[in-house]
Amino acid sequence: MTKLPMFPLAAATNLIKSYCDSGRLSDARRVFDELPERDVVAWTAMICGYASNALPEDAWGIFRAMAAAGVDANAFTLSSVLTACRVMEFAEFTASVHAIAVRRGIVGQMHVDNALVDAYSAFPCGIQDALKVFDGISQRSPVSWTTIIAAYVRHGNGGAAVKMCRRMFKEGVELNPFTLSITVRASAAVESLTFGRQIHAATVKIGHESNLHISNAITDMYSRCKSFSEARKYFNEMPQKDLITWNTMIAGLDRAGSLDSCRLLLNMFSQSVQPNFFTFTTILSSCAKLSKLSFGHQIHCVVLHRGFGENQQIANALVDMYAKCGSLADSQKVFNKMCYRDLVSWTSMISGYGVHGNGKEAVELFNEMVSYGIQPDSILFMGVINACSHAGMVEEGLKFFNLMERVYGVRPDKEVYGCAIDLLGRSGRLGEASELIEKMPFEPDESLWGALLGACKMHGNAKLGRVAAQKILNLKPKGAKTYVILSNIYAAESEWGSFAEIRKLMRGVGGKKEVGMSWIEVREEVYSFVAGDESNPCVCLASEVLAMLICHMDREIFGS
Repeated sequence: MTKLPMFPLAAATNLIKSYCDSGRLSDARRVFDELPERDVVAWTAMICGYASNALPEDAWGIFRAMAAAGVDANAFTLSSVLTACRVMEFAEFTASVHAIAVRRGIVGQMHVDNALVDAYSAFPCGIQDALKVFDGISQRSPVSWTTIIAAYVRHGNGGAAVKMCRRMFKEGVELNPFTLSITVRASAAVESLTFGRQIHAATVKIGHESNLHISNAITDMYSRCKSFSEARKYFNEMPQKDLITWNTMIAGLDRAGSLDSCRLLLNMFSQSVQPNFFTFTTILSSCAKLSKLSFGHQIHCVVLHRGFGENQQIANALVDMYAKCGSLADSQKVFNKMCYRDLVSWTSMISGYGVHGNGKEAVELFNEMVSYGIQPDSILFMGVINACSHAGMVEEGLKFFNLMERVYGVRPDKEVYGCAIDLLGRSGRLGEASELIEKMPFEPDESLWGALLGACKMHGNAKLGRVAAQKILNLKPKGAKTYVILSNIYAAESEWGSFAEIRKLMRGVGGKKEVGMSWIEVREEVYSFVAGDESNPCVCLASEVLAMLICHMDREIFGS
């Protein structure tokens, strides 16, 4: 290899920075290695280069070599290596850098303190250490506030994020676009529509509403707060939209279970906006929820036409969509054609078999997956246990439940216990289901007791049903659905006194059962309806046709 010409140290350091900025790390390292002597600036340039190019282990290695060479780190060195610590998520590395900063008297410099907050908050167990550093900052910048609020949002503690936002407002911190964007995300995390509207108003007042990042965050906030009309209105009034804007609105409509998510995709095409894999997976999710098979077929064609046929996430979404829309054969075709299958692929197909009652096929597919050395997780076990439940394969389902932790090292969570309770309940083994609830390593919630109550209704066990219902009402006193199910159990057993008592209690707490709604697709249009619905002008004709069909079935089954 040709030896590089000798450069003055400052020039060589600038060359290292230039190579790192353009992603030529090997060239930067070659210049660095051939330096006859290195000062702290040269070491820092190499550390920063690795850290900014997503090579944290290399950055850490250079930092250790620098310490071994007896070169003292400065504030820029430490802030750069803390970026690497954040990516590696090693608490002990961050703590050791923090100790060096204290020993060197660098703590208190703004960018080092902010980097410490960011590095500590990269992992959930470090959030308290991040808060200690944050509270110790004498003059906090907007970056300091944004970093700690973002950490709370990232780790799912929206309540703490909102409290920190209010504290920031109280201290009169100048709000920049980044601060406003993360504040909007905090309000979305706790679904606080009131707080979100306040931030929206502040954004308009300050004059940052035209900032696209903030506008996208506001659209997302309204949809996550379930104010879909405000989200759609704001979206429609946005003067500028990018792909993230469209994806945000489509995802919001998908959460709402609205067919408008599919219609919005057509608008997106008409405005020559190119979708990405997230767009397609979200739309396919909407098709699955609404059982809109014909539109799902069309999306599949668009996916192939636009060259996304090999995309892993889209293929998984197609497997799931076809299965949930009733086309198990199409689901199998997509699954069998996949060049590579990840855990989500296997889970989607196994769950698809479960939805269609094909328990045997689900078990066979599970065994095939394990033979390839793929480690199952709790979600996959939920899928295979549910498949056994729907197919009446009780012993097989219990075998999987019992093997989870012992063989595969997967500890059952509440959702898996719920599947096992449903498995036992469907088969009428209510006593065993009740015992399983009592033996769980955590307190059962209303969903677990609800699974038992539903099984009691199915098998007419009023005694155990009352116990399950009381447990639910202790957790959710105004749960109208619980009163309705329990009263129906008593009615089926002709226990009219108990039936009247439960109905009276229901009226006393002001309980009112939400009307159940169903959807059906007819000629590529989705219609919603409820029991006894007479709002559709065709309801009379539909009732007459239904009556004719019932008469026809009676003649076919019982004879004229």
